Amino acid sequence: MNYDMSILREGAQEYGIVLTERQEEQFIRYYELLIQWNKVMNLTGITEFDQVLLKHFADSLSIAGTVDMKKINTCIDVGTGAGFPGIPLKIAFPHLKVTLLDSLNKRLNFLSEVIGELGLEDIETVHLRAEEGGKKLQYREKYDLSVSRAVSRLAVLCEYCMPYVKKGGYFVSYKAGQAEEEIREGKKAISLLGGKLEKTESFQLCQTDMDRTLVVIKKVKETPKKYPRKPGTPAKEPLGLEKA
Repeated sequence: MNYDMSILREGAQEYGIVLTERQEEQFIRYYELLIQWNKVMNLTGITEFDQVLLKHFADSLSIAGTVDMKKINTCIDVGTGAGFPGIPLKIAFPHLKVTLLDSLNKRLNFLSEVIGELGLEDIETVHLRAEEGGKKLQYREKYDLSVSRAVSRLAVLCEYCMPYVKKGGYFVSYKAGQAEEEIREGKKAISLLGGKLEKTESFQLCQTDMDRTLVVIKKVKETPKKYPRKPGTPAKEPLGLEKA
């Protein structure tokens, strides 16, 4: 089957990425596996090729317009789901050492097949809840970059993601639409967890009218040992938003 890669090719170029033929082939195979596995488990509601290129693949790569990915060596994708943004980032930046973390094992079985089929190296899957992984020494404060496209409030995502980031590294949250209110309510959590809001980048995705925001938080000091709290607590009682 002939696939038109122009949407992804042009989107990647907007972020300074020039995809090789091999990388484009990897994205196509990833799409095919996504659709194949999606028939038996819920991975994505977006299945048309052009829409996957745009809303999953190009969206995942948008971080490259904000963060210099050549300076990033280690990356963890927290709550990776169907592998976004972790696998697109690994395809586009093969030098990255990537950890894909998710609490659902069947998703990780899918991702393991993708990794094998695409011939990706220096990438691992980890079956843990975010709060559990953030307590483990082999993952805690070991990464240059933590990313998440998960649909949670920023205050919650910070507690999930920031414990993984080493001092001087970054947590980047991908948000649909504008994120001013979430950023306001997340300020206390960012500070408590050792972070500092470096910048927010709002833009429209690849010549569409779809608003996107990247929230870039720099890790300026170590996360206190009491964080993350036990599984379930960050979502029920977000830091800085506790009920009086």
